[in-house]
Amino acid sequence: MSEGQGRARIRYVTVGDSFTEGVGDELPDGSVRGWADLAAQGIADAVGEPIQYANLAIRGKLLEPIIAEQLGPALDLSPTLVSFNGGGNDMLRPGIDIPGIVARTELAMRRILEAGAEPLLLAGANPTAGIPGGAKVRERGDLLTAAAGELAERIGIRFCDNWNDPELPGRQYWSSDRLHMAAVGHRRVAANVLRALDLPVPGDWVVEADPLPSPGRREQLRYTREHVLPWIGRRITGRSSGDGRLAKYAEWRWVAPRERVTAEAGPA
Repeated sequence: MSEGQGRARIRYVTVGDSFTEGVGDELPDGSVRGWADLAAQGIADAVGEPIQYANLAIRGKLLEPIIAEQLGPALDLSPTLVSFNGGGNDMLRPGIDIPGIVARTELAMRRILEAGAEPLLLAGANPTAGIPGGAKVRERGDLLTAAAGELAERIGIRFCDNWNDPELPGRQYWSSDRLHMAAVGHRRVAANVLRALDLPVPGDWVVEADPLPSPGRREQLRYTREHVLPWIGRRITGRSSGDGRLAKYAEWRWVAPRERVTAEAGPA
């Protein structure tokens, strides 16, 4: 099948928030790439033929809008594979209802199954080492990830657990806002996704980074001024970083395999 003709054997669509949109992995033209784009390329490389890929994720979204606004359009595309992540922004807010999040996630997974597609449930990476109130968020994330893993096992779907990746909490994997992964962090998550799908990881991917020293006082003050205070301002005024934004790839785009690269399927 040539690119742009007919329908691909694999049709991969993903939904979520900034984690899935790719924030933190900025390209020279100002657009973002991210783990989902990379995973789509990795899937095409692994199967050796073009696949179709769509990304409906929008930064700043809570779980409920992800399900209400993205899941239906995603399923309308008749995908064969749907990756799903949500709840990261919910964890940053007081009064999170973890049982409610798990219940809504289960309903979403069952909708994907009923549509004839394979769900891939993802736990996001753990940013809590560098953010204010990180201990409380880490406690919530531990509980939510454990519940998501139990859900995936109970209903028999694939689960990609990035939260418990031992490398990803290191600050070398995070962008300057400490809430979104840097390019190498996104690449590491993409590798985790491919392994969850039982596919090899391209051997030319760099998925490890050297540790960085702890931030000094001046860096910490700059971080608070440039990232923490604006975030608090958005919460107070009820604004979101995703207000007015549209999905990155709301329709299918073709992803062709690259020339054959050496692959490795072992631990990164």
